Amino acid sequence: MLEERADALLRVRVAPWGKGGAPGEFFTIDSDEPAYAAELSINAEQDASWLRYSYTSLTTPETIYELHMDSRERRELKRQPVLGDFDPDNYVSERVWAPARDGARVPVSLVYRKGAKREGGAPLYQYAYGSYGSSVDPYFRAYSLSLLDRGVIYAIAHVRGGEELGRAWYEDGKLLRKRNTFNDFIDVTEHLVREGYAAPGKVAATGGSAGGLLMGAISNMRPELYRVIVADVPFVDVVTTMMDETIPLTTNEYDEWGNPADKRYYDYMLGYSPYDNVTARAYPAMMVTTGLWDSQVQYFEPAKWVAKLRVHWQGEAPLLLHTNMDAGHGGQSGRYRQYRERAQEYAFILGQLGLAEAPPASAQARG
Repeated sequence: MLEERADALLRVRVAPWGKGGAPGEFFTIDSDEPAYAAELSINAEQDASWLRYSYTSLTTPETIYELHMDSRERRELKRQPVLGDFDPDNYVSERVWAPARDGARVPVSLVYRKGAKREGGAPLYQYAYGSYGSSVDPYFRAYSLSLLDRGVIYAIAHVRGGEELGRAWYEDGKLLRKRNTFNDFIDVTEHLVREGYAAPGKVAATGGSAGGLLMGAISNMRPELYRVIVADVPFVDVVTTMMDETIPLTTNEYDEWGNPADKRYYDYMLGYSPYDNVTARAYPAMMVTTGLWDSQVQYFEPAKWVAKLRVHWQGEAPLLLHTNMDAGHGGQSGRYRQYRERAQEYAFILGQLGLAEAPPASAQARG
C-alpha cells in the first residue's frame, strides 16, 4: 500500500500479495472525479484481502471504503452525513490548470452547482493559502453549499508555497521567490475570468494567517481585480514582526521568510509587506478578523494595518475589522462556533456580491 501525491492529488496505490509473499503489480485506486483526496485508513492486519481507505472530494462527503485487492470489488462502509436534502449529483467539480506569467501551470480545484451561470456571468469565491509547504486538498466542505446554492463558483487555487506539486513547488514560493505565491493567485483569477468561470467585478478572495498575507499583498498589487476580500488573522506587518526576535516564533520563521538582518531579505520583504505598501487608492470591500489571544499573529498587527488602510482609503467600499475577544489564532473553539464565524464571513461576501437573499427552498444551506 502506498499513499502518494501526484498531479496535486492525494491518491492510493496498491500492490496485492503475489506468489511467495512478494508484492504483485501496483495499481492506483481510480476515481471518476477530477479533483479528490484518497488516503489510507486503519488497516490493522497485514495479510488482509480488503484494504480500507477514505475518500472525499468537493462534491463527495468523507466516505470510508473497502477494496478487495484481488477482485478490486469496492464497498462503501460509512459516509459523513449532510443535513438537509443534499444530493452530490446536483454539483459539478473540475480541475483546471491556470497559466502563470512565468510559464508555470497552477492547479485549480473548482466546484459549482449544476445550472450555475457560466459564460462569464457567475460570481467567484477564490481561496488559497500558499505557505510552509502546506497543501490544500479538495476536501468536502458542507458550509460551502451555502455559496454554491446561490450560484457562486468555489475555487481553490493551489499556488506556489504549498506542496501540492512537490517540494520544488514549495521552494518556488518562499524566501526570495515569495512573490510567486501572489502572482499565482492573481493569474488564477484572471484565467478563471478569461475562461468564463467568473464575471469581472464579482470576484471574492479569502485567506487566513499566511493566506491573509496573500490577501494583503493582492489588495495592493491588483485591487481592481477583486470586489471583496476577507483576510482572517492576517500576517501583514512582515518586516516589523520578522525584526522582533522577542516574539517566540520569529527566528524559527527565518527559514520561510528570511532574516531581515540580511539586506537582501529586508528589501524583498519590504517590497511585498501589505502594511508597508498601503497607498491612497480605491481598495476592494474588505473584512479583517483577528483574535485578542492570538499568539501567532498578535491582534495589533491586523489592527494597525486596518488603521493605516483607513487613513488612505478612497471610495465607498466598506472596511471592517472584527476582533474576537475570546479567540486565538484558530478562531473560536467549540463544535458550532466555527460555523458562526463562517456565516459572518459569508454574509459579508454575499452582501458585497449582491447575493444576500436566501437560496431557493430546495437548496437551503446545511450545517
